[in-house]
Amino acid sequence: MKRFPSLKRDINSMPEFVQAALVANALEADFNARPAYQQNDYIGWINRAKREGTKMKRLQQMLAELRKGGIYMNMAHPASSKR
Repeated sequence: MKRFPSLKRDINSMPEFVQAALVANALEADFNARPAYQQNDYIGWINRAKREGTKMKRLQQMLAELRKGGIYMNMAHPASSKR
């Protein structure tokens, strides 16, 4: 079963280290509450980094945005706001 059946673009596979970080930070539900395109974009953005340090920096940004809510890729995203 595809993780994002509604997307028409390429689907990015969830890396184990990203899944582990979501679980360790109790942010799995926040990630899963985001629209499929955002989930897929976050994963692709992290995976496309060539250097491990860049991957970790992007992972930390995603985790911070999920924790705070209301932000997606450094842009306001009111639908995910935690009121």
